[in-house]
Amino acid sequence: MAPVVLKSNCKVNIGLKIVSQRPDGYHTIHTLFQELDFHDTIILKKRDSSCQFSSNVNWLRNDTSNLCVNAWEKMSTLYDIGGLSIKLEKKIPAGRGLGGGSSNAAAMLKGIQELYDLNASNENLESIGLELGADVPFFIKGGTQIGDGIGELLTTVQAPVPGTYLLVMPDIHIDTAWAYGKIKKILDKPREAINFAGFVQGDIIHFEHFENDFEAIVVPAYPEIGYIKNTLRAFGARYAGLSGSGSTVFGIFDEDAAAKMAESHFSSKYHTAVSRPT
Repeated sequence: MAPVVLKSNCKVNIGLKIVSQRPDGYHTIHTLFQELDFHDTIILKKRDSSCQFSSNVNWLRNDTSNLCVNAWEKMSTLYDIGGLSIKLEKKIPAGRGLGGGSSNAAAMLKGIQELYDLNASNENLESIGLELGADVPFFIKGGTQIGDGIGELLTTVQAPVPGTYLLVMPDIHIDTAWAYGKIKKILDKPREAINFAGFVQGDIIHFEHFENDFEAIVVPAYPEIGYIKNTLRAFGARYAGLSGSGSTVFGIFDEDAAAKMAESHFSSKYHTAVSRPT
């Protein structure tokens, strides 16, 4: 069979509310996920047995610490499949709030299904994906979805949040465990419940109601994040915010030209990408 070639897209969180902490230590959230066309590329080929992984980055190993390999391990225990050759061309930086690893895992599940002609529903794949990571179920269908629970309770939003997205990816690694560990001061304050879905109505997006709770933690510790956000707004972004716990900051622009002008300001210092919703 011919190889299966997959685009493994990134996501941003347009608003993210930390709702509560569960007894198991995880936090429940409320967020609007938007898939974007900035992507990694995965090429899958059948092998008789075992898993062979290669990539353009040297920090991913051919073992189950790698979500691509882990996804194959999960599928091979559940379905009668042979081996797999995985080639990953990585563009989405790790640890930047764009969900690159989760997207890779979801692409793997869908790609294995296609390569081996399996009869697994999206619901089956989402269930398997949840064992790999909280954001993996979102990437099975992708698009635009409201995420609740730990991000796995998903509600589809029929239309994407329109615009041209500029991703600014500073070379700052923000530890997610650290960010969640600092979130207690937010949870201790009384807050109004927010329903992001109610603020997305066709072409009218009420961006003034969207905010990411992590910004209250991250911006004081990393003022550069605040600078990037304010500069995106100064260049005309309708909305600018942190994705996940960061460190990527993104701006949503009405026009490609405005996004590219803003990119020209940032690109000499930061990794940037102009992207669009899927």
